[in-house]
Amino acid sequence: MKKIWFWAALCLVAALATACGGSSTKGTASSTATATSTAATSPAAASAAKITINNFSFGDPLTVPPGAQISVTNTDPMEHSVTSDTKGVFDVDVEGGAEKTFNAPTQPGDYPFHCSYHPTMKGVLTVK
Repeated sequence: MKKIWFWAALCLVAALATACGGSSTKGTASSTATATSTAATSPAAASAAKITINNFSFGDPLTVPPGAQISVTNTDPMEHSVTSDTKGVFDVDVEGGAEKTFNAPTQPGDYPFHCSYHPTMKGVLTVK
């Protein structure tokens, strides 16, 4: 009698594993294709925008599409900010050794910015 229950349980587990695995694989393939297709057509997703703060400098000017997500990496040991010269457009504080993100403005243009802690640090974000 124990053998019957063992084989019945084994068959049930195998049936569930097969049913779940088959359904999951099909759903994943479809989801992946959709996500890939969406990312390829989105201008903001197409570019990996990054500002690296190093040695009290923002580096080269950055050009991004409207609304792009911008990653800010602060390699210095002290806190810095990326603060637009025009109040309220963008302002992100980044601790030393940390990373944060913000979204670029949606309107094309040049957006000068500075570090609110170190006013001699300046940069330009171009949105087009």
